[in-house]
Amino acid sequence: MKKLFFILFLVQVVLFGLEFEEAKFLLNRTCFGASMQEINSFKELSYEEAVEKLLNETINKPKTSYPKWKDKYMGEGVDFKKLSAEEKKALRKLRRKRWRELQKWWLNEMIETESPLTEKMTLFWHNHFTSEITKVKWPSLMLRQNILFRKYALGSFADMLREIAKDPAMIIYLDNRTNKKSHPNENFARELLELFTLGEGHYSERDVKEAARAFTGWTVDRKTGKFKFKASQHDFGEKVFLGEKGNFNGEDIIEIILKQDRTAEFITEKFYKEFISYNINVQEVKRIAKVFKDSNYNIKSLLYEILTSEDFKKTADRDLLIKSPIELSVGVLRTFDEKVIPINKVFRMTKRMGQELFNPPNVKGWVGGKEWMSTNYLMERRSFLAKVGRILNRKYKKSSRYSIEELKKLLLPIEPLTQIDKKDYKKRFSVILLDPVYELK
Repeated sequence: MKKLFFILFLVQVVLFGLEFEEAKFLLNRTCFGASMQEINSFKELSYEEAVEKLLNETINKPKTSYPKWKDKYMGEGVDFKKLSAEEKKALRKLRRKRWRELQKWWLNEMIETESPLTEKMTLFWHNHFTSEITKVKWPSLMLRQNILFRKYALGSFADMLREIAKDPAMIIYLDNRTNKKSHPNENFARELLELFTLGEGHYSERDVKEAARAFTGWTVDRKTGKFKFKASQHDFGEKVFLGEKGNFNGEDIIEIILKQDRTAEFITEKFYKEFISYNINVQEVKRIAKVFKDSNYNIKSLLYEILTSEDFKKTADRDLLIKSPIELSVGVLRTFDEKVIPINKVFRMTKRMGQELFNPPNVKGWVGGKEWMSTNYLMERRSFLAKVGRILNRKYKKSSRYSIEELKKLLLPIEPLTQIDKKDYKKRFSVILLDPVYELK
């Protein structure tokens, strides 16, 4: 009887087990590359089981410790008007030092993490709900925001939206501190509708103005760096927003937004572009968006539908996506489990490639796609890969590990564009990493 069960198990693995290329594709799209060991760990699973494993094994607590100053708001108890010129200079210097510590901490966590999908999604939300450290200024507030994204990375989009509206870094970045009944500031309200939830063309200018009125008085306590509601600055009057009328505050506005089918569609579109293709399948997006909204905006439900959709699983005519600088740099280091370049240099090189963590270029974030392949960025990308390639060539110079065929199979989504043969063995890492196909996923 035991023999029979064993034979049945083997038959199931042969018939339904995940092929190497499928596992590699799944991990390359959802994580920062994949090692041979990680890919092989999926081979005894069906496709759906592999996706479930990927989603269910995520954790939102980082492997590396947060910076020691995590809970210390630098502005607490400080009267900036009374500081001397030297004291202000010292404060700015300390602030810049902590900026770099924060940026390098997250980059290092991406390399060290045991839950790369969590980091991938934390980065996704950081680029969706954009804030720039150069404007927010306070490192602890940006770290709090990162912790918020990490908490909801694969949790509830609805809850994340509710919290991001009260997030001090967001309030500072989109000028809601100056949003008062006497002089409404529309910045946050506009981006809430245009970039965070509905998208352009799905709201009116009146909706922006009425939403701005609802968020008046939502500010940051200068002494603690925490959210504060100032009733004296809030407009308690009647408002009309997306066809509804009432004495709305900011919380009411968010609930009305969450009732819109368009909100689920907008987020699903972004997921489709992130994981499947830059060219959207409208009907598939509508189908998945309905599942997403019906799940009460559960992000895992959305991602499961994306990853198990036929559009994602198709093999013959997949659209290849361009790796971001973070995916490129973190991916190659994680694939070989090698700290071949100090984190300081990795940070500087990804910055030169166009992606500086906690400091996207503007409120729209990093556009990505072909933007990563501009002439200047392309030179920096190739410089980084050449450097990693040389180091790995030296390390494995006398080793039979990672043959040319193994590297092609592990690293390239399609056949290489460059001719690679046996004479390239000693420089095999450089040759394959510098093949244009490695830039894709």
